[in-house]
Amino acid sequence: MSGDARKRAEALAYLSGFGNEHSSEAVPGALPVGRNSPQRAPLGLYAEQLSGTAFTEPRAHNRRSWLYRVRPSAAHPEFVRTGNGSLRTAPFNQAVPDPNRLRWNPLPEPEPGTDFLAGLWTLGGNGDATQRSGMAVHLYHANSSMERVFSDADGELLIVPEHGGLLLHTEFGLLHAEPGETALIPRGVRLRVELLDATARGYVCENYGAAFRLPDLGPIGANGLANARDFRAPVAAYEDVEGPVEVVNKFCGNLWTATYDHSPLDVVAWHGNYVPYVYDLRRFNVIGTISYDHPDPSIFTVLTSPSDTPGLAGVDFVVFAPRWLVGEDTFRPPYFHRNVMSEYMGLIEGAYDAKAEGFVPGGGSLHNMMSAHGPDRETFDRASAAELRPQKIDDGLAFMFETRWPVTLTPHAARAEHLQQGYDDVWQGLERHFRPER
Repeated sequence: MSGDARKRAEALAYLSGFGNEHSSEAVPGALPVGRNSPQRAPLGLYAEQLSGTAFTEPRAHNRRSWLYRVRPSAAHPEFVRTGNGSLRTAPFNQAVPDPNRLRWNPLPEPEPGTDFLAGLWTLGGNGDATQRSGMAVHLYHANSSMERVFSDADGELLIVPEHGGLLLHTEFGLLHAEPGETALIPRGVRLRVELLDATARGYVCENYGAAFRLPDLGPIGANGLANARDFRAPVAAYEDVEGPVEVVNKFCGNLWTATYDHSPLDVVAWHGNYVPYVYDLRRFNVIGTISYDHPDPSIFTVLTSPSDTPGLAGVDFVVFAPRWLVGEDTFRPPYFHRNVMSEYMGLIEGAYDAKAEGFVPGGGSLHNMMSAHGPDRETFDRASAAELRPQKIDDGLAFMFETRWPVTLTPHAARAEHLQQGYDDVWQGLERHFRPER
């Protein structure tokens, strides 16, 4: 990427505020005043509404944006099937759900010329994309910028870079996402991923269900966790490109391709609340105990996709951000537990305070529902004997995709060479200390 392009990405006067109504125009006068779809849109543009929810959903949940573009999205040729690579979609029915605790090393090096789309590797998931329920866990490893454009009709994409920055060219403009940040691309929004470094690696949660939103705060009150103002939306920036452009559409689990005679990233102005965002995970305002014990890990929820059962998410996105530990007479690492939710955890940088070794940046672990897990023996021994004084946890950044359903693996994830063998061994040696006769 050129220095000028990098500066342009970093110097954008980003709009802020998750889920809020925004507007932006790359050319003055491109946004109509007072009307969404006037008889003649300004500057000879076409007006087009992009709806992320049904028209009749409650206003508080309704997501839509109006786009004013050089050509309407309808101006495209026929799509034809193309190969899916290592990308898979729910329903995941090629294997039975596995109750065992599993852990993977980072993805191996990709073949030369692998872009973000070709580098997507599906670990597993649940639900049914055609029924708009469930989620999928993907990883990516790329060494080439995309020349083509991609959109996902099956779900929204939550991208978590672990190594290498990304410049996301979207219909709404540019977004710059570095490791330690997360990017949210709504369902159906087109994008092209440009690498800011020689290689890029990270994680993706594909959410088929209700759109991610900020969780309710309940007794926490009006402030805390992820603040809406810290989510960055792009300023309008369009591509006026004439010539062949490959556009790939993910639809009901398969990839379809068409060659346009122009770039579909040609939105000159837009307004609405259905827009991509970037959020810096280090801005997360952690809520914790100032007395004893520690709250459940739900206090680390950044975004949630609600289900039809109140409080039971289709998928939560959780981050274990830098924080102070001050609880008295308290076992401070995450406690031993079994959970009705299934947890896929990844590591962006550093170390995770519940694991001594083996859990590395770019890798991940899966603890399906009701599988017992918690700190390994070394962590337990160290934490049980530690002097309890205020302790700052700032040497790692981990996250979790947590879902109400079990995550069923893809066959290639179940037999991957980078699947760690003997993960159960980390809990061996947790000795019996109970001796009632003493």
